[in-house]
This record gives sequence, structure tokens and C-alpha cells, in this order.
Amino acid sequence: MLREKKIKLRTLLPTDLEFLQKIENDRSLWEYGSDRKIFTKKELTNYIKNSSEKIQKAKQFRFVVDYNNTPVGFVDLFEYKNNSAGVGIIIDKEYQKRGFALESLKLLIDYSLEKLKLKILHCKISKCNFRSIQLFTSCGFIFTKEMDNLYFYTFTL
Repeated sequence: MLREKKIKLRTLLPTDLEFLQKIENDRSLWEYGSDRKIFTKKELTNYIKNSSEKIQKAKQFRFVVDYNNTPVGFVDLFEYKNNSAGVGIIIDKEYQKRGFALESLKLLIDYSLEKLKLKILHCKISKCNFRSIQLFTSCGFIFTKEMDNLYFYTFTL
């Protein structure tokens, strides 16, 4: 478990199923992620069961952003290979604008450097997602390229 002032990052628990389903199946969020499908409870239950697999084997890992023992979002490492990984973050609409995304990203950067010994983190952000652009650039991510409707950013650890 990783802690900051307001939040902690922890692994997925079976009790997170309802929140996971709410976030994953919210069509208004699909433009920000890579999966555009409705997940069944069974699929998400299996995902939670397998979520404790180490990133080195699964090539991805999802942390729950936890505020006062309530899940408020997720921060993901994915496409793990060659000392690099992609980063994704989502905070539930009810909990946005409280600094949770910033604290989560800072914790994830520290974890990636100290525990995983990663050298590069990268993300792709929709051109119209100004808050995410501001979040990632404020944490040291550098613009690297533009493709279609996306901006690509890299953080070198």
C-alpha cells in the first residue's frame, strides 16, 4: 500500500466490484480509455481475482485510489516492457478537483522509480482533455508527439 496526505493506493479487493463496474461501464469515460465495451460482473470478478499478479508477468497493474476507505478512482500501469510502462488514471466524477489525481500520479511515479526500477513512463491524452494534460505536465511529463486526436507524453525516471 502506498500513502500520500489524502489518499492511498492499494490493490483491488472483491468489495471494489461495484465501483469497478461503475467506472468501466460508464460510456462517458470511454473516450479517455482503450476499452470500449460493457464488462459483465463475472468478467470483472475474474479481473479482480487475477489482479494481484505481478506486473512483470501480467504486463499491467491497477491500483485503487482510496480516500477514507472509499474507492474514488484507479491508476494503472500497462504495456510494461523494457523498463517502461504506460500510465492511466481516472477519478470518479464525484471526487474530482480535490487533488486525488495529483497525489496518485506522484505516488505512482515514486513507486515506478523505487520499486519497479522503471526508466520511462508514457501516456496518451485526448487533445481536449485539458485537465489531464495539465496534471501530467505538472508532474514532469514532456510532450513527445501528436497523432490523430491524441497527445503523447513521456516521463524519464
